Amino acid sequence: MKDLRRYLVLKYIQYLVLSSSNAVSTSLGLLGSLYTIILLQSAKVSSKSTVVLISSLAKADILVSVSVVSKMVVWTFDVGSSPTAFTSALLQNLLTANTHISCLLLSCVAFEAYLITFFPTESRHLRTVKNARLTSRIIWILVTAECALFQTDDLLKASSTSAPTRTPCILLLHFSSTAAALLRSLSYFLGILLRIVNVYIYYKIFFSMSNR
Repeated sequence: MKDLRRYLVLKYIQYLVLSSSNAVSTSLGLLGSLYTIILLQSAKVSSKSTVVLISSLAKADILVSVSVVSKMVVWTFDVGSSPTAFTSALLQNLLTANTHISCLLLSCVAFEAYLITFFPTESRHLRTVKNARLTSRIIWILVTAECALFQTDDLLKASSTSAPTRTPCILLLHFSSTAAALLRSLSYFLGILLRIVNVYIYYKIFFSMSNR
């Protein structure tokens, strides 16, 4: 559990403390996720709701791995040409999806820590492996839908600039652009809210443990 706690601290710094990712934090995050995935295969790690959330958090870095490997392949074997607009948008949307999934899962872990600290008995029926798996599945589905909307919007924008558009296409482009813009704004404000909530939760937990 000490290694898992260190991994959580690393992820909190990467997604909820740093304003943007960089090469160092991304590399450390990928290595930490790989080690965590291997560690969770051990029979010594019991199956708990927190472990399920951490496992899903580590698997979210697969999206980062796909993006990084794809860029390395392009640079290595096709240096003379740049990736298509579709590919560039897809790689960026994968990184966005990873960030959103990670922030939501980290917030779930923080909320569970809050329940364990202040309502250990009353919340026991909520802190189950089944609920943790359901929560992780819902988060993945919602963020996948968000990623699909962003990708559709980017694809329609790219196609509208390269070919003449008809009225139905213009309407579809306008709808997807409006929906994507609203969702991006919502994601931005939700990210700020999650940072505030996580700071408050761990502030309460820290002072509660200090008083004890």
